[in-house]
Parts: sequence; C-alpha cells; structure tokens
Amino acid sequence: MHQDVADMGPVDYLIVEFPGSRMTGEGMPLLVDLVEDGVIRILDLVFIQKGADGSVAVLEFRELGDRAELTVFEGASSGLLDQGDLDEAGAALEPGNSAAVIVYENLWAAPLARALRRGGAEMVAGGRIPVDALLASLDATEPVRPSGGTVTAS
Repeated sequence: MHQDVADMGPVDYLIVEFPGSRMTGEGMPLLVDLVEDGVIRILDLVFIQKGADGSVAVLEFRELGDRAELTVFEGASSGLLDQGDLDEAGAALEPGNSAAVIVYENLWAAPLARALRRGGAEMVAGGRIPVDALLASLDATEPVRPSGGTVTAS
C-alpha cells in the first residue's frame, strides 16, 4: 500500500472497547459501507483483548467467530501499528474487555488536504470532541427562560 503522502487525506484512529469482550458485529456493515462509499480507507484493523493481568493480546480474525463482514478487513495492515501502540491502546481498556483498533484515512478530506498542501499550508493538529462533552456544552448554552423552562423554536 504505497501512496504518496502528499495525496492522502488526514489519518485518524479509533479504539472501540467491547465490554466483556462481547462483539455483536452490529457496526461492521456500517464500516464496510464507509469503505465502499469512498468515505474512508482502512489502513489497519486489529482486535485486541486485555487479560485480567493487564497483558494485551492480538486476536486473530478466526477467533472472532464466523462474522462474514469481518473477513473483508482481514489482512488490513499498513504496518503503522506495532506492539507498543497496541499496548498503549490496551491501557485504555478494562481487564477482560476487547477492542478494535482502527487506523483509517479520511478519503473525503483528501482533496481539501491536497489543495491546502499545494498552497503551502500544513495540518498541524487535530482532535475529537467526545459526544458527552459536546452534549454537555450544548445543554449549557441553551437559553433558559426566567421560570427555568428551556426556550425552544417553533
């Protein structure tokens, strides 16, 4: 998977924890849709499990059951993730839980990123706002009526 970095969109990662290592596979078809629709490109997809002793082990796709939608991503490995990255991801997990570690390119943003680079701009930082923090912030900024009720638009 060699591609000129100047042509790529921003690359992000997600760590999705599955309490009790219970993976239903419910989100996998949606992940497949994002790939097939050209929104993202999966660079790495690794499943890990944190043991009771805190150790982090990589789970093979065949260990995850017979979910056909997972086989689409089998072998998705750019080499970006090493054991140190997986151990760091595992530090975010509770013992006995598993997780999917996904590294993906935002294909939707690649044209913008290319144009910015051609103009000499550099993307120097990025981040995510947790949904809970976003909702709390929005709730805090809603106008409140003097009687304590919330003002809503009709």
